[in-house]
Amino acid sequence: MRNGWRWLARALGLALLGGIGLSVLAVLMFRVVPVGGSMVMLERKVQAWRDGDPLEIRQDWRPWSQLPDSAKLAVIAAEDQRFPEHHGFDLVELRRAVEASLNGGDLRGASTLSQQTAKNLFLWTGRSWVRKGLEAWFTLLIETLWPKERILEVYLNIAEWDDGVFGLEAASRHYFGVPASRLSNAQASRLAAILPNPRGWSASRPSGYVLQRSAWIRGQMRNLGGAAYLERL
Repeated sequence: MRNGWRWLARALGLALLGGIGLSVLAVLMFRVVPVGGSMVMLERKVQAWRDGDPLEIRQDWRPWSQLPDSAKLAVIAAEDQRFPEHHGFDLVELRRAVEASLNGGDLRGASTLSQQTAKNLFLWTGRSWVRKGLEAWFTLLIETLWPKERILEVYLNIAEWDDGVFGLEAASRHYFGVPASRLSNAQASRLAAILPNPRGWSASRPSGYVLQRSAWIRGQMRNLGGAAYLERL
């Protein structure tokens, strides 16, 4: 019996080390290789197949130099204004979210762009302690092994913007009929505004709330100092 427990412990240890090694290799590979898919894309495809409703995934990778500053800044302004400073986890926003919940408010999200990138690229949607633990692990890995520019570059190329629409280039063409490089500040702010609910809100047919949120985002972009803010990445 004792030998059996030792064998099991050794097998589990080797499996853990193997998982750690594979995750590190995957993160190192995606530091330089264009990302042509994600776990969220795969999950959406499988869900559509189960429902008998075929889904076409639209995504076109664009490197950092071809992504407009307006969209980079709009997403930071909307989702994670301390992105250049934190190391994957925004403790200030996390504390505020917890305090708001304790005071009777809804528990709002405090995920950083790094966390969202890790989750979208490597993990499934939904909530569980296992997924949150893996999200924290992959967040630490990409923050350690990727520069900030790469994190934002990957995020903008895999973020979900509508059913089957992933990445800024596909979203720009889907909503506005133009390549991402020609997005205006107003269009970029609308795309950033719908990120919390991309399959429920529209950037081209915005509700009053989306218009209000996009105007707020443009104000935050100015407050951050405009495109010069990106030099801090």
